[in-house]
Amino acid sequence: MSGTSVTWWGHSTMWLADSGVCLLTDPLLTNRVIHLRRLAGPRPELPCAPDAVLLSHLHADHFHLRSLRAVPGEPLLIVPRGATALVANGLGAAYADRCVELLPGQETTVGAVTVRAVEAAHDGGRGPWSRLRSVAMGFVVEGAARTWYSGDTGLFDGMSSLGPLDLALIPVGGWGPTLGSQHHLDAADGAEALRRVKAAWAVPVHYGTFWPAGLSRIRPHMFHDPGTEFARHAARTSPDTRVRVLAQGETLSFEPAT
Repeated sequence: MSGTSVTWWGHSTMWLADSGVCLLTDPLLTNRVIHLRRLAGPRPELPCAPDAVLLSHLHADHFHLRSLRAVPGEPLLIVPRGATALVANGLGAAYADRCVELLPGQETTVGAVTVRAVEAAHDGGRGPWSRLRSVAMGFVVEGAARTWYSGDTGLFDGMSSLGPLDLALIPVGGWGPTLGSQHHLDAADGAEALRRVKAAWAVPVHYGTFWPAGLSRIRPHMFHDPGTEFARHAARTSPDTRVRVLAQGETLSFEPAT
């Protein structure tokens, strides 16, 4: 059985295990975030306290203070430069003391793995109601495997330099019909991102979990289809990649290529 695995808990919340280290990405551990409701999959049940939490940017569906308070243990919080102030104001000094701030190109170690912040083409602000701004970024985790978690991003010129990878966790949808114009990948652009980074395995994320109340009945295809649509595009553009469309709460265990 491989010691390298990823569990998708919906949206951009993933549990990544590599080399005895457990990482949690952009946790949403509640059933409601602002106007969004969890409409698919169970509420996450974390197996233990993670060693670190990776937070890609300040948007509330990725940097959710109530969910951070619910994370067990006292993990490191790896955050964009400038985000410690949000943690201190929202959660207190004890949480802020655990923050490790990075900019794209910088890295830190967590046990036996290296976590490197990488570029993302996305707005880094907290939201239209806030003046708080930072950079948006993704992460490349290097242990037994090389795994890319992109956060939210559009396509960008330097994307090819991230590969080759063992696993790419690629956002392919969102929670509303207008997100594509706001530096998000859809299924087709997600497949293009996969082609650029050359990953052995790929898992589509950031779709089909949270949705504004009532909208899933109006446009159900936008809620359910992006994962399978991404797999269809990827079969054509990246035929050597094994794509796994996970259900919320499902785990992929895989062997690194190297």
